[in-house]
Amino acid sequence: MPEAAAGQAPVRLCAAEDLEEGGLGVRFSVALDQREIGAFVVRFDGAAHGYLNQCAHVPMELDWQEGRFFDASGLYLMCATHGAVYAPDSGECVGGPCRGASLAKLRIEERDGQVYWLPEAPYRIAARMGGA
Repeated sequence: MPEAAAGQAPVRLCAAEDLEEGGLGVRFSVALDQREIGAFVVRFDGAAHGYLNQCAHVPMELDWQEGRFFDASGLYLMCATHGAVYAPDSGECVGGPCRGASLAKLRIEERDGQVYWLPEAPYRIAARMGGA
């Protein structure tokens, strides 16, 4: 099983097969300070990538419907509110009001047919996921 930093166990998010290339993402929550923040994982170019679900322009959730993060082409993540466009593999904003900024990337690993989030500072496991 994957190892997480700072004594936090890896969090299983979904089966690897649940993430389709350029398709629906899986939403989850992380804790930051005393807040719970949405996050998501998607598949792009054969790999799983995870980010906080907050636009780099204005901290609003990206998905235009639950789990829908990609634009119509399936090549970019897009903020439904202001149209910022992000590279799915790096989180860098490549178009729109926050060009050059990036989404906050989370450490994601795939092992044994499962997708895991490995919590790293400053993010912790959210209370509803069994964290303290």
